[in-house]
Amino acid sequence: MSKIVVSTSSFDFDHNPAIQRLQAQGFTVTGNPYRRKLAEDEIIDLLSTDTVALLAGVEPLTEHVLTSASALRVIARCGTGMDSVDLKAAQQRNIKVSNTPEAPAQAVAELTLGLMLDCLRQINHTDRSVRKGEWPRTQGRLLAARTVGIVGLGHIGRRVAKLCQAFEAKVIAHDPHLQQAPGGIELVSLNTLLEQADIVTLHLPYSPDVRHLINAEAIAHMQPGTIFINAARGGLVDETALCTALNSGHIEAAALDSFEQEPYQGPLRECKRAILTSHIGSLARETRQRMEIEAAENLWRGMVEAGLINE
Repeated sequence: MSKIVVSTSSFDFDHNPAIQRLQAQGFTVTGNPYRRKLAEDEIIDLLSTDTVALLAGVEPLTEHVLTSASALRVIARCGTGMDSVDLKAAQQRNIKVSNTPEAPAQAVAELTLGLMLDCLRQINHTDRSVRKGEWPRTQGRLLAARTVGIVGLGHIGRRVAKLCQAFEAKVIAHDPHLQQAPGGIELVSLNTLLEQADIVTLHLPYSPDVRHLINAEAIAHMQPGTIFINAARGGLVDETALCTALNSGHIEAAALDSFEQEPYQGPLRECKRAILTSHIGSLARETRQRMEIEAAENLWRGMVEAGLINE
């Protein structure tokens, strides 16, 4: 019987009805033995030539990987981003690809809000000082008094906007795919957003066209004292340029949950003004369960459409 691979670093096999239905039909379901993001050679080995369907994490599903996995017909991403999948190569090989864009939106939006509040009130910095025996009387700033600029107004960006509006912040946004924004949000050009926002937060997918969208030139357009958040995708930010701006004080604080290379080992680790988290945006228990169930249902539907199973 053909094989199904679940390559996400963690997965609740015991409480996933679609996976259990597939196992009942006789499919062998194999998990990720490393329990971390897989490298290209590792996912090639795991898929081999007998895997017909993949419930994918963020491992690189390159043309080389898809060519090697000669039996693969379905990919169901457990998450939003599709930048790890060579969609053109998948289409050429008649591989059906899906994702779960709605499931992680609330969790990522809430983490983004938490990162904003941490930057504004210097929660992490104050905690570290108290643990060293200090008693700083740090004066923070209110989100309610800030203008938040959201780059990308999709599932996550819109939720971030609602949360910020609930705090009475002004929200502006840039999204070239929209002609009109939801209530209370002003659509502006990217340069206008960078110039006017006190807080800039990214919520757009990665593609080569937007690599280093936030670079030294973009940072120069930002107001002195801007707070910068990236809970979207690594590669959108020139991390070296951001580090320089943090060290100079032009960027007052930054918080990043995703990086160009992960696990992250770069210079931002030495920046006291930077808050770094380990790509945990979607890792809320309720969200993770929903993502896994939706991805498995997408996998099931893809296998039906591919003629691998009956409805």
